[in-house]
Amino acid sequence: MSAVSDPVADMLTRIRNGLRARHQRVDMPSSKLKIEIARVLKEEGYISNYKVAEEGKKKSLRVFLRYGTDGSGVISKLDRVSRPGRRVYVGSREVPKVLGGLGINILTTPQGVMTGKAARRAKVGGEILCSVE
Repeated sequence: MSAVSDPVADMLTRIRNGLRARHQRVDMPSSKLKIEIARVLKEEGYISNYKVAEEGKKKSLRVFLRYGTDGSGVISKLDRVSRPGRRVYVGSREVPKVLGGLGINILTTPQGVMTGKAARRAKVGGEILCSVE
C-alpha cells in the first residue's frame, strides 16, 4: 500500500464512504491530527465516538458513525478546504460560517484543533482543514 499524500482528505473520504455504505464504523491509520479532528467531530455531535487501537507498532483510528432517526447520516457534507497544493489560512476575523452557522469548520490553530466558532471566540486564526454540514 502506498503512502497517502493527504491523510486528512483520506480520513474524510473514508468517513463519507462509510456513511454512504451505512457502516457503523470506519477504520483508518491514526495520527495526532486525525485524532484531534475526530475529537472535534464527536464534541460537535457529528460522530457517536472514536477510539485509537494499537496493533503492534501501527496505530489505527476507529470512528463510529452516527445516523439520524430516519437512517440518514448526521453528516450531509464533508469537504476538505485546505489541501497540500493550496493551503487556506484565515485570521480570527475572517473565519467563515458554514451553512449560516448550522455547520462547522475545523481549524488547526496555534492553540490546537478547534471549530471555527471556538477560534473566533478565542480570537485566533489558522488553517481551515475542512467544513462539515
